[in-house]
Amino acid sequence: MINLKKTIICKGVTDFKINRKIKKVYLPKAGDLAVFKVLEIGKHSSVQGVNGNNCYIFEGDYIMAAFGNRYATDQFEGYVPTEYHKEYHILGKGGAVGILASMHAKLEDKGTTNLQLVGYVTDKSSGEVINSKYLNQETLEFQPKAKRDYKIILSLGSAMDSGKTTTAGFLCRGLRAAKKNVAYVKLTGTVYTKDRHFARDCGAHLAVDFSNFGFPSTYMCDLPELLNLHESLLALTEKINPDYVVIEIADGLLQRETAMLLKDESFMSQVSEVIFSAGDSLGILSGLNLLWHMAIEPFAVSGLFTASPLLIKEVEDNL
Repeated sequence: MINLKKTIICKGVTDFKINRKIKKVYLPKAGDLAVFKVLEIGKHSSVQGVNGNNCYIFEGDYIMAAFGNRYATDQFEGYVPTEYHKEYHILGKGGAVGILASMHAKLEDKGTTNLQLVGYVTDKSSGEVINSKYLNQETLEFQPKAKRDYKIILSLGSAMDSGKTTTAGFLCRGLRAAKKNVAYVKLTGTVYTKDRHFARDCGAHLAVDFSNFGFPSTYMCDLPELLNLHESLLALTEKINPDYVVIEIADGLLQRETAMLLKDESFMSQVSEVIFSAGDSLGILSGLNLLWHMAIEPFAVSGLFTASPLLIKEVEDNL
């Protein structure tokens, strides 16, 4: 096959076959890898390549990507298919592919980038479909009573694009300026490594995310799987003996995985501090009320609302 463009979620996959015979009968799971032909360019005119580069794609190109779910209120909602389809959709730039369920109105003119399934990526020896999750890696089981020699700070937000990543990144920068060893973790989201690179550039000594363990996304993962992923990511950060680990959880407080984690006592018992971001004053006030109902008290608020002196005053006047 000529010029197969591999997305970053397929990093490390070098020895494989393409099984075209099972494409109409095999039901994929999240993380299953496949080769697709680009039929029509929509929102995504490029994907993130295996080296983290911006790789442009064109009609007729072939790409390797992973089936995955996506929850993005400002972009796409999509799911791993439960049957064969003539067309599939790029849900995320890092290589998450599925079937679109809904999209933000601003994307309706562009629509999705549409793909045709060519075949599944299989192991040369076993013939099994290769799954990116924990590929050649060990899953660590969550240790709720483990004593951590560092403090964990959660960066939460009211919604997508409320300022969580910027807040987390500059928190890392401040901690490094204070001569602390700091690591950044993005625990949930859809594969695209921009956020962890931003945190690294801000000053984090180490920055990792769920895609380090092959997750194309974390949407629709169950709680035990999320907690084991959390443990595995913490193990990576412990290699630098951090004083602080800043963990960003994607999307807003009402999102499925975010809500599950915040309501889980074993997870929250390991968290030292929380910082909360929102885009406007009402988002801050309503978000704080929601967190207070869960007995979570952020040590600070941040986010896009801080760009407006008037919004800051509204928050100050109503706290």
